[in-house]
Amino acid sequence: MLLQIGLTLISDHHCVLLLTRQRMKKITSSKQPSRNLQTPLPQLAILANDISQLAFSEKAIFSPIFKRWHPHAAGVAVATLHSSYSKELNQFVSSVSELTPDAIQVLTAADKLEKDLVQIAVEDAVDSEDGGKSIIQQMPPYEAEAVMANLVKSWIKTRVDRLKEWVDRNLQQEVWNPRANKERVAPSGVEVLRTVDETLEAFFLLPIPMHSALLPELVAGLDRCLQSYILKAKSGCGTRSSYIPALPALTRCTTGSKFQVFKKKEKSQMSQRRKSHVGTASGDDSYGIPQLCVRMNTLHHIRMQLEVLEKRTTIQLRNNIKSGHVNDEFTNGVGVKKFELSATTCVEGIQQLCEAAAYKIVFHDLSPVMWDSLYVGEDVSTSRIDPFLQEVEQNLEIISSMVHDRVRTRAITDMMRACLDGFLLVLLAGGSSRAFSLQDHVVIEEDYKFLRELFWSNGDGLPLELIDKYSATVRSILPLYRMDSESLIERFKSAALEAYGTASKSRLPLPPTTGHWGPSEPNTLLRVLCYRNDETATKFLKKTYNLPKKL
Repeated sequence: MLLQIGLTLISDHHCVLLLTRQRMKKITSSKQPSRNLQTPLPQLAILANDISQLAFSEKAIFSPIFKRWHPHAAGVAVATLHSSYSKELNQFVSSVSELTPDAIQVLTAADKLEKDLVQIAVEDAVDSEDGGKSIIQQMPPYEAEAVMANLVKSWIKTRVDRLKEWVDRNLQQEVWNPRANKERVAPSGVEVLRTVDETLEAFFLLPIPMHSALLPELVAGLDRCLQSYILKAKSGCGTRSSYIPALPALTRCTTGSKFQVFKKKEKSQMSQRRKSHVGTASGDDSYGIPQLCVRMNTLHHIRMQLEVLEKRTTIQLRNNIKSGHVNDEFTNGVGVKKFELSATTCVEGIQQLCEAAAYKIVFHDLSPVMWDSLYVGEDVSTSRIDPFLQEVEQNLEIISSMVHDRVRTRAITDMMRACLDGFLLVLLAGGSSRAFSLQDHVVIEEDYKFLRELFWSNGDGLPLELIDKYSATVRSILPLYRMDSESLIERFKSAALEAYGTASKSRLPLPPTTGHWGPSEPNTLLRVLCYRNDETATKFLKKTYNLPKKL
């Protein structure tokens, strides 16, 4: 009797294995027909579903009977099915090199089959001493999700690499044409965002169960591509320091030297010095002010669209991931990867472009009416700030009409900063063509007032508090031009004593140029004295530092 039962059990398991092998043989034979037929890969998905149904049938019909004589009747059956399918799956996996719809179907079905078979084996051995471990050990994992994840990662890398190549290629051809579209945004900027959006959409259309796990890797790759675009978009545009000219050596005035018109040689040297600080941005139309405005608009457009992409990604994540594959963090949208690199680089890029445009206008484009002309000549009153302000106003109109509303205040503020810096440089480092008498403070203060009014524009321009904030240094230094030379010398000595200690009593050290101007800063006070056109100042400079005369 026992022999008969054992033979029956063996016969049943043999029957299960035979059915599986017959199904495999049928699928194998279906691989051979014409190429016009459907590819054989989805058949493995069909086979996985069939095997799963067969396993549950075996568990429901035969296992309850044979369990009386065999403790793991269902477990032995599913282990056999698991092993049989594993051979076909391994052969398939070794031939797959890229993510395809067929590959996803097969791997998804294989993963579901394995979970079903393991569940049957565990439930069958729930009362056994080892909890079914001996059976589970006979079922090496398919690792279908790991294989699928690697294929998706390869898919992500391919898409990201293509986008990076596109960025490198198209930015070389971008001309930053302000007439390209009504938003005055570079076409390449619109296109790169469209590609990012399409890539994200294609990712969520993939029928995979691990969107939340692999999304950060995709977003990080796209983020790096966008950051590369932004960095290249602002590359070569210059910075504040690249346009500010080198400061001339300190000299002293001699009474009457103010009435000497400075030589052509000096003009040529100024021009050469100015050009040397412009760098690559001087001779290329793609770095003109209209083009710089397009670059600002493009970076602002990207920054705004990043927020849209992040919100859309959160919605897609909720809609495309099955609840069994997502945790609460991703459900709430907290875990969605941000475009942090590109967002930060956009903000920094806009700041740099606004500064570059402002300082290019003031120190390069308008250098003839500011650096080369303001307060130059026999009389300060004949070379005042009006011509410079007229040119600045024209450039402000160009910027205001071209840049996005959200960027405009920043761009105009930087223009004001550049003008104030230029104004101070003329006063404190204007070279041998400048010399101021005590009476000139009236003209200087009035010109400063005109400069402020240009940016306030009767309340239609920048807020007064913003103007006051950035003009604080100029306001603090202008009173020095009202002071007589004796008082300036005493203040300078006091500031030097405070800065350098008792050592300065015997001999005052020459204060270094820090660029941080202030009414109590030794170098600032010394410069006011250097440009003071009277005998008291020039004698002090001769005796204390032996500075050369103004040429």
